[in-house]
Amino acid sequence: MASAQVALPLPILPEGWSGEKDFKAVGTLSSATQRNIEPVGPHFLAHARRKRHQRTFSEDDRIQAQENVKKVEDEDAGEISEPEDPLMLQRDAKDWKGQDHYAVLGLSKHRHRATEDQIKRAHRKKVLKHHPDKKAAAGSTEDDSFFKCIQKATEVLLDPVKRRQFDSVDERADVEPPSKKQTQKGNFYKLWNPVFISEGRFSKTQPVPRIGDDKSTKEDVEAFYNFWYNFDSWRTFEYQDEDVPDDNENRDQKRHVERKNNAARKKKKTEDTARLRHLVDDALALDERIKKFRTQERAHKDKRKNEKEAETKRLAEEAAKAKEEAERLKAERDAAEKVEKAEGKKTKEAAKNAAKKNKRVLKSSVKDVNYFAGNGDASAAQVDGVLNDVDLLIGKIDNEELAVLAANLGDKKDAAVVKEVFADEIKRLVGAGKIKEGEVTTLTA
Repeated sequence: MASAQVALPLPILPEGWSGEKDFKAVGTLSSATQRNIEPVGPHFLAHARRKRHQRTFSEDDRIQAQENVKKVEDEDAGEISEPEDPLMLQRDAKDWKGQDHYAVLGLSKHRHRATEDQIKRAHRKKVLKHHPDKKAAAGSTEDDSFFKCIQKATEVLLDPVKRRQFDSVDERADVEPPSKKQTQKGNFYKLWNPVFISEGRFSKTQPVPRIGDDKSTKEDVEAFYNFWYNFDSWRTFEYQDEDVPDDNENRDQKRHVERKNNAARKKKKTEDTARLRHLVDDALALDERIKKFRTQERAHKDKRKNEKEAETKRLAEEAAKAKEEAERLKAERDAAEKVEKAEGKKTKEAAKNAAKKNKRVLKSSVKDVNYFAGNGDASAAQVDGVLNDVDLLIGKIDNEELAVLAANLGDKKDAAVVKEVFADEIKRLVGAGKIKEGEVTTLTA
């Protein structure tokens, strides 16, 4: 919060004012009291420490700095502590792109997993140990080259963009894929899991699916390999760019280097994509689960095929049986129809013969009674009249009625009885409307 200063000058004394005559006391001071004051605070402690150990200011500061370094080292021991390579301490700070920034800060085992807090604490620890002023105070004649390496490593790793660029080309974080011979020993999941975990750090999609184990389902395994065959990587290769001249006099050279860098990035990106796909192909070829799933799928396919063939065979057999049964039933129907037809023919023939016989009975009955002519010979006209009326009567009745009429006539020889039988039949036909009244004259009384 900003503070404001306001000038408030004391009021001007009136002219002729005098302290001896014009000053008036408004109160009195109390009497003095003796009190014991105890000195405290960091400055007093520093003073007491120097007096106790008979140190000068510079000696005390140097010893305190050493103790602080030891304290920091003790606090960070283990988590961000690792032996320093003597060759690394002799690195040229100008070759900062070639250095392992994580190793410089003692974070080799953490690498891309190192947190911002760990990087800051590692930087503080390294600075306290390798600061040029400390080395000079200790009488060391070493230059500050490694200290500059520390500063550059911290600058890169605390900048999210620069750190991602460095992590993209950090081959020390890669895990070499196992050989076919190693995988065949039964350590597929143990050997390949670290490989995919390492490659998964470049994925835009998180979390990355795990490789699983021999109990994984087919859906999980297919999802795993589909993820890697469609891998969306954020990996870039700007960190390996050739330095672009920043002077304005070489603009053509600058554009040439930029084009060259862009082409190199695209090439490396393409090569990395091909490398990853080849790696996934190798894992897929060695994955026993894929072989198991294919065997199961083949067995399931064969089972479906056999079931389909069995069903087709069953349907064919049923169709053959149905056809055979239909043919048998047709043959039986045809035989029955043939028999029925023959029987019908016989019945029809018998009925026809019976009708002929009955017709002969009717005609014989009138002939036997001399055509109703009495004792004399019947004239030709009388014979024709009677026979015509008999034919007319036969034409008006069916075979059953004809059979009844013939039965009624039987072997009757009396003309009056015969005529009476014919008269009754004609009367019935007239009543049924089959014959008109008076249409038959010779057969009525």
